[in-house]
Amino acid sequence: METSALLPDAYASDCPSRQVLDRIGDKWTTLILVLLADGPQRFSELHRSIHGISHKMLAQTLRSLERDGLINRKLYPEVPPRVEYTLTALGETLCGPIAAILRWAEDHINEVAASQSRYDARDR
Repeated sequence: METSALLPDAYASDCPSRQVLDRIGDKWTTLILVLLADGPQRFSELHRSIHGISHKMLAQTLRSLERDGLINRKLYPEVPPRVEYTLTALGETLCGPIAAILRWAEDHINEVAASQSRYDARDR
């Protein structure tokens, strides 16, 4: 008997693709992946570049991205130890779409802010 794989359906409540959407829709994930698109980064470099992220949140996000196969963590046997993060081939496939969304957000933030102001003023 031949079985076929079920097709992912992100609209289904139990579809695992929702976890992937949660991961790539996260603001910290987006910023980390865009930075890593420029090449390897150390934890401290990422932390300095992403204003407002805590050490704990950066560490958690990096672990999740590594678990999902989007980044690699390489530990160099030095004293003190040096760790670098790089994109995997899978992570690189996200760079184009995420960079486009980031550019869109930067290009249209004034329009979005104006709309929010109009909406908020209407509710007073």
